[in-house]
Amino acid sequence: MEKLYGYMRKKLEETTSQFFRYRYADIHWNNQMLALVGPRGVGKTTLFLQHIKRHHSLDNTLYVVADQHFFSEHSLLELAERFSQNGGQYLFIDEIHKYDGWSRELKEIYDSYSDLHVYFTGSSILEIEKGDADLSRRVPKYEMQGLSFREFLRIRHHIKTPVFSLEQIVNHKVETPNIKHPLPLFREYLRNGYYPFGNDIDFDIELEQVINRTMEVDIPQYANMNVSTGRKLKKLLIEISKNSPFKPNMTTLGQVIGASRNNIEDYLCYLEKAGMIGQLRDDTGGIRGAGKVEKVYVDNTNLMFNLGHGFENIGNIRETVFYNQMRVNHDVIASKTADFTIGKRIFEVGGKNKGQRQIATVEEGYIVKDDIEYGYGNVIPLWHFGLNY
Repeated sequence: MEKLYGYMRKKLEETTSQFFRYRYADIHWNNQMLALVGPRGVGKTTLFLQHIKRHHSLDNTLYVVADQHFFSEHSLLELAERFSQNGGQYLFIDEIHKYDGWSRELKEIYDSYSDLHVYFTGSSILEIEKGDADLSRRVPKYEMQGLSFREFLRIRHHIKTPVFSLEQIVNHKVETPNIKHPLPLFREYLRNGYYPFGNDIDFDIELEQVINRTMEVDIPQYANMNVSTGRKLKKLLIEISKNSPFKPNMTTLGQVIGASRNNIEDYLCYLEKAGMIGQLRDDTGGIRGAGKVEKVYVDNTNLMFNLGHGFENIGNIRETVFYNQMRVNHDVIASKTADFTIGKRIFEVGGKNKGQRQIATVEEGYIVKDDIEYGYGNVIPLWHFGLNY
């Protein structure tokens, strides 16, 4: 136990509290138990440590990682019992998916220690969804994605700007006096701004490791795949990155990666839940996320640059960042006439020379242009949509 406390203190000393991610204010920390989930590397650990540092006494709080050596000889249930008996009230467990049988033991902790608050993260949404059957009615699950352009500006360049709603964006209410020339900053964000560790000197190597661990460990572990199938997933991801936005053809994809077309739809679902791709659907399902998949995007532009090795398509990059940024607060679906639909609004995304042809007959259509600083009429700068969360 002494080593666990020592590790927590070390991690807290390394944690800064100058900026809190967008999801922080949404979390109801008075819950008896809660989960914070999302793709690898988006900052879940930091958010937990910041909350401990800001609100908790170390006398009744403990932060652990589920694969620490302690758990080779002790169970989570045993830790919770000892911690509670010694006056512990707040137990933070990081990377819970690395602990076998975590769902069963968390349920028992929930039922046995009503005075103990347990908060846990999962680097893979897949494992949380697989294991939460017994917890789903008890434990709220908060999902978090990578940095918005606004958050990137605050963390990387110390530029403060408020969140702007979609209504404010399309009505030209965005005011950013602290940003003199946004386009160079936006281009930097597209390359290495989505992940909090994007400023690391070895960012490309670290991001490649995130991709490999997701493809070869997280998804195969969830779906009971072997290693060779995990490699096929990475091949599938690379194929999507070459053609994104990709209109899926299951037969062709199956032939390219050497897999049955009957498995491709499941593979795409796994990749989406793991934060590697985004699937743009139409509105035929009637339920959010239930429509037919019209296009498949690499999840974010940092992944595109890492996978593309200099062969990225700028049009695909523009559509990807729009979809990536707007899906946090909105149900973004495929448009029959342009690129995207949000509510009753239609959006066509392109460069500064993009014309109005695609939305000429649309009642409420907007042209989203890259490479412009300011908007006018129904023309909106692409970078404005990065200030949405």
